[in-house]
Amino acid sequence: MQKSMIKLLSIADFVSLANAIFGFLAILMIFLNEIHLSFFFILIALLADGLDGIVARKTRKGELGEYMEAMADMISLSIAPSFFVYNIYHDFVSKCVYYHSLLVVILIVFLSLSIVRFASFHIIKEKKFFVGLPASAGTIFILVLSFLKIEFMYILPCIVVISIAMVSPLRFPKIGWKIGTITAVLILLTLIMGDIYYSIAPILLIIALAIYAIAGPIYVRKKSS
Repeated sequence: MQKSMIKLLSIADFVSLANAIFGFLAILMIFLNEIHLSFFFILIALLADGLDGIVARKTRKGELGEYMEAMADMISLSIAPSFFVYNIYHDFVSKCVYYHSLLVVILIVFLSLSIVRFASFHIIKEKKFFVGLPASAGTIFILVLSFLKIEFMYILPCIVVISIAMVSPLRFPKIGWKIGTITAVLILLTLIMGDIYYSIAPILLIIALAIYAIAGPIYVRKKSS
């Protein structure tokens, strides 16, 4: 007897669905020119992305889990951030065809390499480390830098480097619950504080991610040797 599609879902899959829904709402907010709300929904989606793995480990794993997670992440960690970055810099690039074309091309690179990562993640995944920069880390980095409106010519190389790092053979450590909790707290503070108090919460989040991106592969290499 054929299984019902709904019955294939686990609790973790519903968290992945929430992740996708938040990503969709983030895109919708961009069309409504509600940039802060879009930023809010992408960060909430990132928290949901981290939560689905925790729920999956504590409950029954569904048959759709790997596919659901990849599809949800595609919306919230790639498509929504691409729209977000484009909207942030649209007024600047609209004055110059060259800059506009450059931004679109680089966002296409980010989108394409994100698809490659999400499609291959469950094939090349390892228990002790991530192969390539985790998409969540790369997305937060690009998202927050854009939210802080750093110079256009600085955000472009950042997007390119992060895109390449996501599909690189570099190995990054899987963070434990302590560091994961700190990261979640920084994301929550960024949600609450936004760009007030001199943007201290987003800046701390960027610093933490930069340390992870630079020191992570060195740590894994030394631990493996």
